[in-house]
Amino acid sequence: MTQTRLLYGANVHANGIRQHYLRYGGKGTPLVLVPGITSPAITWGFVADRLAETHDVYVLDVRGRGLSSTGPDLDYDLDTYAADVRGFIDALGLKDVVLMGHSMGARIAIRTARQNDAGLAHLALIDPPVSGPGRRAYPAKLDWYTESIRMARKGMSGTEMKRFCPTWTDEQCTLRAQWLHTCDELATRITFEKFHTEDIHQDLPHLKTPATLVVATRGGVIQQEDIEEILQLNPAIAIATVPDAGHMIPWDNFDGFFEALHGRY
Repeated sequence: MTQTRLLYGANVHANGIRQHYLRYGGKGTPLVLVPGITSPAITWGFVADRLAETHDVYVLDVRGRGLSSTGPDLDYDLDTYAADVRGFIDALGLKDVVLMGHSMGARIAIRTARQNDAGLAHLALIDPPVSGPGRRAYPAKLDWYTESIRMARKGMSGTEMKRFCPTWTDEQCTLRAQWLHTCDELATRITFEKFHTEDIHQDLPHLKTPATLVVATRGGVIQQEDIEEILQLNPAIAIATVPDAGHMIPWDNFDGFFEALHGRY
């Protein structure tokens, strides 16, 4: 899918680090998109391009990924990630923000809104891992991430990436192969482990920002009992399911993803 609405990439110093972002569209309500555990901002370009039809879109390179600050001297816990997002929004002076996060990014969005929801108009929470202390494990395996990162550091082709992402297009696999080496293995490992030790459920009852939970029907990240628990904790959260989609929802069902979001923010 050709990207046509990318305006520029830039850096901002916020929460003590360099945060790199890509801006798409430039008109409409601000939308800040926080990707998942090994997804540099550029890999979300085909989604941001569509979002930019109606929003002013900012896609973040989360610390430890892409062109943002990285290294073993940084923290990679949920509170720090959330402080990064808050710092980013404040540094750019964004108001009435739609904060959209996928997977890890959705967990970050939840914690951000819990800590400080100033300027947030809506949360779009795309298939966040609901693992945590005493809970069902996140269904993905750490080795899936670390093996592909190590291969990407050495240099890998889109064809080789197909082994890890068999349903993706050649273009998507090639782009991931080109950028995955920018995902720090330590940051990935710490974040994956914290999927199982950090609890987002404690945040849900305190969310005051309107929120939509977008659920994949395949992949097993969020199951029906999880939805029921989430609604018990916060009945105001809207639920949108996307058929024929695994955890990487827009890659599996692009149109269905946008149909699920239509008219919600």
